[in-house]
Amino acid sequence: METISEEMRTRGNGVADTGTGPNASYGLGQCYGDLSLPDCVLCFSEARTVFPKCFPSNKARIYLDGCFMRADNYNFYDQYFGPEDRHVCGNRTTKGSLFQQNARRAIQQAVANAPSNNGYARAQASVPGSSTMTAYVLADCWKTLSANSCAACLQNASASMLGCLPWTEGRALYTGCFIRYSDTNFLNAISTSRGSSRGKVAVIVIVVVSSLVVLGVGAFIGIGVWKNKQIQKKRKGESFSAKN
Repeated sequence: METISEEMRTRGNGVADTGTGPNASYGLGQCYGDLSLPDCVLCFSEARTVFPKCFPSNKARIYLDGCFMRADNYNFYDQYFGPEDRHVCGNRTTKGSLFQQNARRAIQQAVANAPSNNGYARAQASVPGSSTMTAYVLADCWKTLSANSCAACLQNASASMLGCLPWTEGRALYTGCFIRYSDTNFLNAISTSRGSSRGKVAVIVIVVVSSLVVLGVGAFIGIGVWKNKQIQKKRKGESFSAKN
């Protein structure tokens, strides 16, 4: 878990294994695609506090709304379905056919986009003038899966989760993926890290250019001073010759 935690701090996901035979331990941790790295570290820390409650069992799966963690005594990294796969429906309210149509549309969009988007997609569907009927969806596959395995996992998971309708919230907790829909916007704001990176690059470029300008001006002044000294020496020499 400590090895995985270090990887989560830098990229938001990680795997690690130790031991051999029946005493081997394999672990996987991953934050969902819309979670920032600082929040990812907090989420994984929370998952690690839950993990010891699974002892003395040699396996565990923890699904939080921001991250996932699994441990087992065999290499499960390429698995995307299993007997423990299931959906969980939110016990809140129900909505009519308009919300259900939006939910189905948003789920279909997220499931279609995730496999070709590094295993992550988010979607929302609504109709003008009916904001209360908007459906929000998040879909995530574990990074150890291929695009085909991701697609298969999300298709099975979404088909199962659709059984939650007309409830306004549902989750699918699958071996290789996680998917959630809700009438409440639970999606995190899209990160602007790329913009920040461009800003840093611009600052670096400006600093470098400014440094070159300063060096150029300094060299120009230095050459001017040197030439002035040479002229002064020459004039002194000519004046001395004239006196003689």
